[in-house]
Formats: sequence, structure tokens, C-alpha cells
Amino acid sequence: MKKFIFGFAVLTHVFMNAQTQIIAHRGYWQTQPQTTENSIKSLENAQNLKIYGAEFDVRMTKDGVLVINHDEHHGKMEISETSFIDLENLNLSNGEKFPTLKDYLKQGKKDRSLQLIVEIKPAKTKELEDELTAKTIKMIKDMKLESQSEFISFSLNICKEIKKLEPKFKVQYLNGELSPEQIKNEGLDGIDYHYSIFEKNPTWIADANKLGLITNVWTVNNTEIYKKLKNQGIKFVTTNIPNILRDAK
Repeated sequence: MKKFIFGFAVLTHVFMNAQTQIIAHRGYWQTQPQTTENSIKSLENAQNLKIYGAEFDVRMTKDGVLVINHDEHHGKMEISETSFIDLENLNLSNGEKFPTLKDYLKQGKKDRSLQLIVEIKPAKTKELEDELTAKTIKMIKDMKLESQSEFISFSLNICKEIKKLEPKFKVQYLNGELSPEQIKNEGLDGIDYHYSIFEKNPTWIADANKLGLITNVWTVNNTEIYKKLKNQGIKFVTTNIPNILRDAK
């Protein structure tokens, strides 16, 4: 009987790991009442969903402060050309303070079961990208969040810089022009492409899975597209509707 129970537990673990996992895109912000993307509240909402992870965007201010924001601008201010003291004077649309990476990670640390999918945004020069990458990694290590953090970027330089600084970190490329074989040759861990890329290259999910790469897709907000990708063997789906896809059969 004990052998049966142990075997069942092992099979259950394998089955769960084989399932397509859900990642909240910029947190879970399309709630009632609605909050705003990349807010600390949106991260808390994602934690309450009990999904795999939440993705968020990291940028650096003119004076070297790491902040969370998708766009290059916060209001009318260009983040990379503005000091943090000026940026923080403008709250988010939900009334929250403009979030720093440190504050975001503090919230992330409250629920160790949710993976933090750290997107490091491209910067204007390689030097700035390298500084942003090094500071992000240092903060994550200082807060002892290494095992809870995974990394993505549209910048191949940033992806390779992460692997150079911390070879064990999981890094996926976002831009979409590199085949799974090329990603493997670059020493990266996976592909995280827009679903249209997989429609144009229908073998890439299977090719990547065979190479042992992570397969992720953004931003899937349609249950039929989700089911199609799931049937093709995609391992992770990034979405603005994590609550709906989590429960989709």
C-alpha cells in the first residue's frame, strides 16, 4: 500500500510538472475593481491566484534607481533621463507610489510559491544595459530571491550578460528572430515569443522542447489560442487573463 501511495504521488508530481503553467503579464491587474499593470497590488493579486508566476518590467532612472514600469515614459517623463525624486512625485493610476524594484521584490518575497519573471528592458547603450543588469542581479541576490527569480529580455546582450554573471539563472529571449537551435547555441535557457512567431514557425515549440529549452509565449488573451498552444506542447503561457486561462480546460 505504501508503494502504491508513493507511486501515485510521483505520478501526480510528474503530471503537474507537465501541465502548461500560467504567468500573469505585468501582474494580475484586470480585476474588479481594476488596478494597474506593474503595480504592487497587481503582484499581490497574482499571488492570490496561486499560479506559476508574475512578469514585470525593470528600468533604471537617470540616477541609477531600479524601478518597475513597462513604457519608457512615466507620465511625460522619460525614465532613463529623469531622477527618481521627480518620477516618484507622480503616482500610478491606481493611486500607488511609483514602484521601485526593491519594494516590488519585498512583496514578491511574501509568497515564495510564485515565481518572479523579471523582464529587464533594453537601454540606450550596452554600458547602461550592463549596469542595469548587474544592479538587478545584485538586488535579487541581496534579497535572497535567486531561486524564485527567472529572467527575460528583448535584448540579446542583456540575456547573455545575465548568463555571464550568473550562469545558473534561467534566461529566456523575447524578440523572436532566433530559432531554438540558435538560442541553444547562444547558451540561453529558452524562448519566450509572441504567439504569432509560433504560428509562422509551427515546429519551433516541438524543436525547443526536444532541445530541453523552456518554451513560453506572450501575450495570450484568447482561450482558443491558449488551447492550441497547449496542444502543441507549450510549457508556459503569459497572459493578461490569468484567472481565465488557469481554469480553462
